[in-house]
Amino acid sequence: MTTRRRTLAWLLAAVALCALATALDSWAYHHVVFARVYETDWGRALRSVGYWPLWMAIALAFWLDGRPDPLAAWRAQFLAISVTAAGLLCEVCKMLLRRERPNAHDGAYVFRAFTDRPFNTSGIGLPSSHAFLAFAAAAALARLFPHTAPIWYVLAIGCAITRVLARAHFLSDVALGAVLGVALVAVIGRKLPLPRSPDRTIPR
Repeated sequence: MTTRRRTLAWLLAAVALCALATALDSWAYHHVVFARVYETDWGRALRSVGYWPLWMAIALAFWLDGRPDPLAAWRAQFLAISVTAAGLLCEVCKMLLRRERPNAHDGAYVFRAFTDRPFNTSGIGLPSSHAFLAFAAAAALARLFPHTAPIWYVLAIGCAITRVLARAHFLSDVALGAVLGVALVAVIGRKLPLPRSPDRTIPR
C-alpha cells in the first residue's frame, strides 16, 4: 500500500471513529459512568497519563540516562516536543470548537459564544486535553520503542475512558483528542531531524 493510500485509510478510519463516538455520546454519558473513578488508585494513575509534567519528567530522564549520546537527546526532544505541541494545539482547538463539558449541561451539547471569554478554555471539553496528551505521548513512545507500543496505547485508552467515566468529557471529546494526538506526532516525526549514527538504529 502506498503512503498516500495509507494516509487516506487512516483519515477515513479517524472520521469513522469520531462519527461513531458522536453517535454514542448521549448513551455513554448516561450509561458509562463511575463518578468515584478518581477516588481510586487506578483512576488517578490513568488520569496522570494525560498530565504534561509527567511526560516532561520522563523526557528529562531519557536525556539524563543517555547523555552525551545524540540518540538519547533526540528521544528526549521528540517526546518533549510531542506532548508540548499536543497541549498547545489542544488549547487552540478548544478556542475554535467551543463545546462545553457535558457535566455542566446534563449531557446536552452547548457551544460557548465566541464573544464569551474568547481566549479562556476553562469549561470547554472538545477535544479532551488529557486524551490529546495521552495519545500524543503514546504515539511518540511507540515511535521511539516500537515493541512497547501496546503498553502506551492501552494506558492512553485507559486515560480517555476515565474522562468519560467521570462525565468530564463526551465520548467524542476523547475520540477527537486521540485522533489529533496521533496525527500530530506523525507530522512531528516527519519534520524533526534525526541524528545519524553508523552504530545505532534510529527509529523512523
